[in-house]
Amino acid sequence: MQRYPIDPDRVYVGGFSGGSRVALRTALAYPNLFRGALLNAGSDPIGDGEELVPPDDLFAKYQGTSRLVYLTGSEDNWNIQHDMVSRDSMKSWCVFGTVVETMSRVGHEAAVPYSVDRAITALDQRPPVDPAKLASCRSRIAKEMAADLQRVADLLDRNKPHDAWRTLTKVDVHYGGLAAAEISQLEQRIGFRR
Repeated sequence: MQRYPIDPDRVYVGGFSGGSRVALRTALAYPNLFRGALLNAGSDPIGDGEELVPPDDLFAKYQGTSRLVYLTGSEDNWNIQHDMVSRDSMKSWCVFGTVVETMSRVGHEAAVPYSVDRAITALDQRPPVDPAKLASCRSRIAKEMAADLQRVADLLDRNKPHDAWRTLTKVDVHYGGLAAAEISQLEQRIGFRR
């Protein structure tokens, strides 16, 4: 990108099967570089410990600008199910730029050039995210996170450090970088040392 005139809004990452899952992780971790991901026959949900949510500034960029294209064969039943779980996860985390492209009569196979072309066209067609919908969804997540963090603080106030630690671990797995500062403060209250 430093040597050639590359449109920064058209930098995507993609992969097939396990590589698709790596592409999803990469797009999530670096939304300041990648504007989307082509997920060919493989995807995961986010916020479950496998796909960690990044810090708020990066995640806001991911929510507002990223596009995900799920490109899976119509006969690849296992990955079709995982794609549905992944898309539901994205929606619950306010990532609305998802598109489904199906390869007819194909099982678990890498996409052919025609399908890749369709997927890239879908990546390029990035309708704007409704700011009010995004703000409302982000507000819901912030309230849920605050309530979960408050449960940890309440357990500490009741002198239950082991229960607080177990609960904090679950909060950390779920919210990842979104709650990093608050988690660090609660770890100090518990007496955790890195």
